[in-house]
Amino acid sequence: MEAVEAEVLRNEDVGGDNFALTVESPFPDARPGQFVQVALDVDGARVVRHYTISSPYPDDELEFTVEIDPEGELSPRLQELEPGDVVEVDGPYGRSYLEDEDAVTVLSGGPGVGPALAIAERAVDREGEAAVVYEDDEPAHRSRLEDVEAEGCHLEILSPDDDLVSAVDAAVEEVGGQVFVYGFSEFVDRALDAVDAVETQDDTDDEPKVERFD
Repeated sequence: MEAVEAEVLRNEDVGGDNFALTVESPFPDARPGQFVQVALDVDGARVVRHYTISSPYPDDELEFTVEIDPEGELSPRLQELEPGDVVEVDGPYGRSYLEDEDAVTVLSGGPGVGPALAIAERAVDREGEAAVVYEDDEPAHRSRLEDVEAEGCHLEILSPDDDLVSAVDAAVEEVGGQVFVYGFSEFVDRALDAVDAVETQDDTDDEPKVERFD
């Protein structure tokens, strides 16, 4: 695939150490949960990173939830972008995305809340069922979380010290369906252990769809 330019539409602080960057979508077939390659010239060098889509309808707009790394090459520069600026995007990539399943349970840590919300929002918008288990010591996207919960999504927001297994058990019992896991490796490993620890055979479909951010 060839990178194309995309205009920045919005750049919003969404809480914690995260911001949401939204650009025009050049990908009519993109799905929530896929990821794209984002590139920007930084001090004369082209810097490239991958970010997971966190917009429920990414054929129209592409949103990425980005955790700021003050020492990072790209995230501080992306945080400074304003509407009308341009980035290069390439994709979409990945197999861990929503395929219009009727029921979804999404386990997310850190910036994984972005794709979790996109999947849950699209599922409930299609009159399906959704559950989100989100672990973060400083939760992001609080207004979107409240909105999707009000639309019927089963929501569990945890701190890293809370019982992940119990939260996953409650989500699977309430909704089940296809399990998705998004986050950094440490969270993903614990989330998959939690899935294995609960009775999922009769309540979930297939193997979990997983994306690690590191």
